[in-house]
Amino acid sequence: MSRLRVLLGLLALSVLASCGGDPKFKRYNGPEVTQILVKKEERRMYLLHNKRVLESYDISLGFAPTGDKVKEGDGRTPEGLYFIDRLNPQSRFHLSLGINYPNQRDLAEARAAGVDPGGDIFIHGRPKKFRNGIEDWTAGCIAVTDEEIEEIYAMVEVGTPIWIGK
Repeated sequence: MSRLRVLLGLLALSVLASCGGDPKFKRYNGPEVTQILVKKEERRMYLLHNKRVLESYDISLGFAPTGDKVKEGDGRTPEGLYFIDRLNPQSRFHLSLGINYPNQRDLAEARAAGVDPGGDIFIHGRPKKFRNGIEDWTAGCIAVTDEEIEEIYAMVEVGTPIWIGK
């Protein structure tokens, strides 16, 4: 009888352990996201497997959404080819994926213009103040809902290319 109790106790602990964890960390078992495409004028972001769209999202951008990011504080979202270079589970905006801005091209352009290019560009969630998704409010980042960033965080790996265009 005591072996049965031990086995039942272990089974119960196993079930409880599998239910734990932070619910913001999702699992993804679908096709690999091979690239991200951001169309600033459309306010849309697409996760693709080769040329097939896996998911698409409405986005908010920097508070000055037109044009390429030139310097720190300009409120613009950068344009061009970048890569996801880090995942941030402790983001102020729920979860976030880092974009490798500034890259070498951005640094050279900023140097030539005598300005600081800035940095810390991410794809991240939205604080309550901006949950309506209507306005552009970031300092140059790409914002989606908290539920969407949970999905994106599970799907996208470090090294994934991201093309940000008009």
